[in-house]
Amino acid sequence: QVQLAESGGELVQAGGSLRLSCAASGRTFSTYTMGWFRQAPGKEREFVAVIGRSGYSIYYVDSVKGRFTISRDNAKNTVYLQMNSLKPEDTAVYYCAASRRFGLLTTPGLYDYWGQGTQVTVSS
Repeated sequence: QVQLAESGGELVQAGGSLRLSCAASGRTFSTYTMGWFRQAPGKEREFVAVIGRSGYSIYYVDSVKGRFTISRDNAKNTVYLQMNSLKPEDTAVYYCAASRRFGLLTTPGLYDYWGQGTQVTVSS
């Protein structure tokens, strides 16, 4: 069982930056593939980024490539999402998720545990 808690979301102006954190409970964090997803009002949950267990395998949705960076610190049981050059269309609730599966997982249904989400609002 893994419990996830996101933090770092807030209101920011377009062009600004935010760093989201997701702290995980338990002693097996390094065995999980970690992903970030987001959901805007009236839209489906969307994949943003995924990082493999060791941190070397990473994949992003095209819309955030070059602007967002996912990373993890297995010693701190934490995964991060650094978001730069934010745009109004990045406004959403951001969720982190953990999966026992290998691979660059982009489908929400492949993840076993989810956090409660953190709100990111980008004003124009």
